[in-house]
Amino acid sequence: MTVESESPTPGPAPLSSTCPSCGAQTAYAPGTTVLRCGSCGRELAIAGPEVAVREHSYDEWQARNGAVRVAAIGAQVLRCSGCGASTETVDLAGTCQFCGGALVTVEQPEGLVAPEAVVPFHVDRRGAQEAFGSWVRSRRFAPGALKRVGSTEGLAGTYVPHWTFDAHTETDYAGQRGEHYWVTETYQVPDGKGGTRTETRQVQHTRWYPASGHVARSFDDVLVVGTRRLDPERLEDMGPWPLAEARPFQPEYLTGYSALRYDVDPDEGAKDARSRMRSVIKEDCRRDIGGDEQRVTDVDVTYSQAMFKLVLLPLWIATYLYGGKSWQVLVNANTGEVVGERPWSVPKIVAAVLAGLLVFGIVVAMVMAGRGNG
Repeated sequence: MTVESESPTPGPAPLSSTCPSCGAQTAYAPGTTVLRCGSCGRELAIAGPEVAVREHSYDEWQARNGAVRVAAIGAQVLRCSGCGASTETVDLAGTCQFCGGALVTVEQPEGLVAPEAVVPFHVDRRGAQEAFGSWVRSRRFAPGALKRVGSTEGLAGTYVPHWTFDAHTETDYAGQRGEHYWVTETYQVPDGKGGTRTETRQVQHTRWYPASGHVARSFDDVLVVGTRRLDPERLEDMGPWPLAEARPFQPEYLTGYSALRYDVDPDEGAKDARSRMRSVIKEDCRRDIGGDEQRVTDVDVTYSQAMFKLVLLPLWIATYLYGGKSWQVLVNANTGEVVGERPWSVPKIVAAVLAGLLVFGIVVAMVMAGRGNG
């Protein structure tokens, strides 16, 4: 783990995405460490990183940049690695509208956190199309015509920003420990002859005792979505992500793909991460309390060794047209996991409900007939 220095993080060094053999554009080849020419197939090795993945000290960053809001930071300059054209955008990477070359960052706006790590694409375009097709065919209660959608009308490879947060926590807690005991109770029930009879039952009760204590836990790479441009809930469903495969950021991995800039500030992400940490810590407190039941009434958490970084995670964003509407599907470009929108067939749902009611009616009729014969 390397802590951020006081000097600002430089932007990525200029690179060329042009094939030296034929002059066509190259792009990162998923699952490899090379740029591959889409015309002649020549491969250019991506040089290994000179440094390991760095993490920023959250407290130091907060002291220097805590008042900076990404919404107030202007667009950054991207330059085409092919024809040299420049454009201003809030994205980190894209494709040149003039020559199709890779657009990469050449100027890093002050106060903006630069990506420190990237999980490269592993699933290529064909694999994403196959995953999409399997997803479409497996949708229950989907209109029959949907399964004839063979491919997406739009399929874009995009790196999506996420924050990871580390922290060591020390927690003092107060609560109660519940211990179960059983009591025999008596009650009266009809005896079927106009009278009653006495029966007994075991009833569970709980005695509560005060409890307090101390627990400690270290967290590593608590992941928080760093953009609102895609549905955060769907992005959460794309995991788990293989963060162990993250590599130090190099712009070559973005060549041929787009990359979104974060719009969730680090302090906002830190609040989300600490909320998730507290949920885990409360479970630690319950285990520490023991007993049959637990109540945690007060949790005092101290955070230290807080670190964070910005990591780019790969997605294929698939768009398809059905029923005059555009639908979006996300494909995890590392695992092939698919999450997305889908249309529903009302006739199929109604038919399934009616079939269920029919089966229920038949079962009831058979039960009643059996009772009548008895």
